[in-house]
Amino acid sequence: MKTYATVLNRLFALGLISSALVLGGCASVQTTSSGAVGVDRQQYMSSMVSEAALQQEAAQQYNAMLGQAKAQGALDRDAAQTKRVQTIAQRLIRQAGVFRPDAASWNWDVHVLSSNEVNAWCMPGGKIAVYTGLINKIKPTDAELAAVIGHEMAHALREHAREQVSQQMVTSMGLSVLSAVTGVGATADLGGALTNVMFTLPNSRTHETEADRIGVELAARAGYDPRAAVTLWQKMGALGGGGGQPEFLSTHPSASSRIADLTEASNQVLPLYQQAAGK
Repeated sequence: MKTYATVLNRLFALGLISSALVLGGCASVQTTSSGAVGVDRQQYMSSMVSEAALQQEAAQQYNAMLGQAKAQGALDRDAAQTKRVQTIAQRLIRQAGVFRPDAASWNWDVHVLSSNEVNAWCMPGGKIAVYTGLINKIKPTDAELAAVIGHEMAHALREHAREQVSQQMVTSMGLSVLSAVTGVGATADLGGALTNVMFTLPNSRTHETEADRIGVELAARAGYDPRAAVTLWQKMGALGGGGGQPEFLSTHPSASSRIADLTEASNQVLPLYQQAAGK
């Protein structure tokens, strides 16, 4: 029969192991340059979640979603609408190298999905989708649509999904150490973690702010007025007559702080827009 002290010692040892896994499982990673907007936060990624593995998983999930949408007649239904989105996205993609040169070799892909949901996203490796609900309900100008797509591209460039998946995987690994005591196992599922991060869990405010600022610069460098990010947010914030924001904005900073930050960032990169647009 184990003594009370023995149990405590075992739990203490397991706690140390778990802490070591959490602290030692992540390393500092420089995903992007700071750009003109100065995004330079230190990021930490788990060695268990490589960039290549996450991009491969993202490509598989993306292709599965496209296949399902095609079967339902919901993939790129409107040719003119799809061309518009892809043209704007390609102009933004050509500017991605400013933040990370390796993004030029990503297998970027852009599609429009028929859905009433007001949403858009970019998976790791540059897999982009824009929902018709966003286009039809918000009725964005080209510059406003560039702000949306640039924001989502920024999440991929900064590898925010990998950062969140890393936290999940390291936590799962640490918990698995304790399963010997609790009898409850914890497994690391890369696919499930990516799905959770992309479509269930909200982004942190830090991630959203970084994506806003990088997105504004991408738009400006691509020749789109960066100030459109402010009017876009105002349109989306007013959706539904103020009776609750769409999911797209669910974790964004408050109205006043976000408008202030977007205004500052857009003014900061305005010369880049004027140069790109020949103004």
